[in-house]
Amino acid sequence: MAAFEPEAMFAAAPVAALATVGPAGAPHLVPVVFAVHAGTAYTAVDAKRKSTRRLRRLSNIEGNPHVSMLVDHYDEDWAQLWWVRVDGRAEIHFSGEELATGYTLLRNKYPQYERIALDGPVVSVTITKWASWQA
Repeated sequence: MAAFEPEAMFAAAPVAALATVGPAGAPHLVPVVFAVHAGTAYTAVDAKRKSTRRLRRLSNIEGNPHVSMLVDHYDEDWAQLWWVRVDGRAEIHFSGEELATGYTLLRNKYPQYERIALDGPVVSVTITKWASWQA
């Protein structure tokens, strides 16, 4: 088995679950694409079809910036199972350097962004804690 490198495995994962907390304390979990650079994870609101541009994850972050992101790997061979979670403080960027950085990192990681516009805000998560497990 290859060495378990949580930070590299997290960064290489194609999708994460982003957990935010709503005003009544209820968790809200959504899958997101993301990129990591220098201790910060970036995700963005892109042009894929959505029921609203006023996404619950954004309003939750405005009310409580503490978030978690989880990536995991499942395999029929349970000796190959692993997960990595980051906890951190999220900020929403509608312009500026963090928006540009997020867009660049996401375009570099996901070739789909050659066809789908990145036209919404970027959420940056300053990672404050790493947790992981492997079988």
